[in-house]
Amino acid sequence: MEHDKQLREQLSKVMDWHEAHADFSAAVADFPAELRGRVPEGLPYSAWQLLEHIRLALWDIVEFSRDARHKSPEWPEGYWPKTAVPPNTTAWDKSVKSIHQHLEEMRELIGDRKRDLFAPIAHGSGQTLLRQALLIADHNAYHIGQLVLVRKALGAWKA
Repeated sequence: MEHDKQLREQLSKVMDWHEAHADFSAAVADFPAELRGRVPEGLPYSAWQLLEHIRLALWDIVEFSRDARHKSPEWPEGYWPKTAVPPNTTAWDKSVKSIHQHLEEMRELIGDRKRDLFAPIAHGSGQTLLRQALLIADHNAYHIGQLVLVRKALGAWKA
């Protein structure tokens, strides 16, 4: 039983920890509004595009993990914003808040000891809650790194 508890605690941490690199909160903190929609020369995405991609993918993973009726968006268009620039001045903060909320929702799923981390999700094709949590950790770490790179390229990163 102790191993199960330890695994759940580590999964909860790994989704946005900062032990090996900048975490999500650091990557988005005090990001200058005038730079959020700018695509740095030589890079494919703006910070807004990366932020929204993180949000959309995270939402999809969490919803798939808990709701058999969930329908994932079409790939790739359903996982990326339509423009490089946020649609309005509040969109950035709303997206950041939503990401934090989705991470908490996944932590609740992981922390529910009635849910078997290793059992295949009934409506899936072999996915488990463990796999979904690791997918979030991997996906977020990759794109958080890209966010930091965009900030560095724009001169907006104080390491």
